[in-house]
Amino acid sequence: MSTMENWRKSSYSGGGDGNNCVEIATSATHVAVRDSKAPARATLTFPRATFTRFLTAMTEPEGNPPPR
Repeated sequence: MSTMENWRKSSYSGGGDGNNCVEIATSATHVAVRDSKAPARATLTFPRATFTRFLTAMTEPEGNPPPR
């Protein structure tokens, strides 16, 4: 995977004071996530399909997992 350079605050971070946010960067095949307060620290990188399933699961009512 190439170096992620298009970091932006995730729309899933919500409002508030802006200090409890994650940033995401995307490529054609992957999504990377990092803490906006410590961007030089660890970055988590996921295949796009895996990240999409994760977001879908987070928005589903509890007890109703999305189809695989």
